[in-house]
Amino acid sequence: MRTIDANMVTEAVKDMAVAAAHHLEPDILDGLLAARDRETSPLAKNVLDLLLVNADIASREMIPVCQDTGICTVFVTLGQEVRVAGDLQAAIQEGVGLGYAEGYLRKSVCDPVERVNTGTNLPAVVHVELVSGEECRIAFLPKGCGSENMSGLRMLPPSAGIPGAMDYIVETVVKAGPNPCPPLVVGVGIGGTFERAAFMAKKVLLRPVGEPSTREDVARIEAELLARINEQGRGVLGLGGCNTALAVHVDTFPTHIASLPVAVNIQCHSHRHKQVIL
Repeated sequence: MRTIDANMVTEAVKDMAVAAAHHLEPDILDGLLAARDRETSPLAKNVLDLLLVNADIASREMIPVCQDTGICTVFVTLGQEVRVAGDLQAAIQEGVGLGYAEGYLRKSVCDPVERVNTGTNLPAVVHVELVSGEECRIAFLPKGCGSENMSGLRMLPPSAGIPGAMDYIVETVVKAGPNPCPPLVVGVGIGGTFERAAFMAKKVLLRPVGEPSTREDVARIEAELLARINEQGRGVLGLGGCNTALAVHVDTFPTHIASLPVAVNIQCHSHRHKQVIL
């Protein structure tokens, strides 16, 4: 049995909150570089160059890569042989609050009814999954709502099948147009229940950009979806070209014989994410 002090969790989350706002991970930077190299539209290629310059300036000068520093989702994978000395949930929330205060990041979270800003960017949305082992993994995913607002979920009849699910996914991305600031990373959850599909669609965004599913049939679906989305020509920031999306990541879960839930969680080109193992 390993023991982790809650203060370690707070410090890790605080550091990830600041780092995520300023330093894009290599997977998204490599994805943007590859998109620029294959882009056929001169205008879109120029915009991709500007996005890469923006990311470089943000990292070097510690200026947030986007002014919308997002609402935070934290995924904790907690081994059953790990004991957290203290309040895990409170430690995570404190870390987010400290990161946004000390990093001078924009506070964007408000009450949904009165629309009054909480002033702290709290609370973060926290998911904790218990697994076997002695590892505690924390993933930090702040998302701006230009992209989050374009996401969707549909409870399809089983008769729609995977072709119907794919039509809905492509339709959702195409209808989003320039609003989610493409080129996008598209997270998809197929199966499970209403809430499980949405959870999968967001969590699968943490997979390295462009890394295919380990299931060959699902990997083929991802490749076909990416091709279909990019064939629509919406392109970088909606200005045309062949790079509406950088990747489509699909996760699945067994579902009821009478149901086919499909969730789409759209992520912008500023795909901010960090992970740490304590």
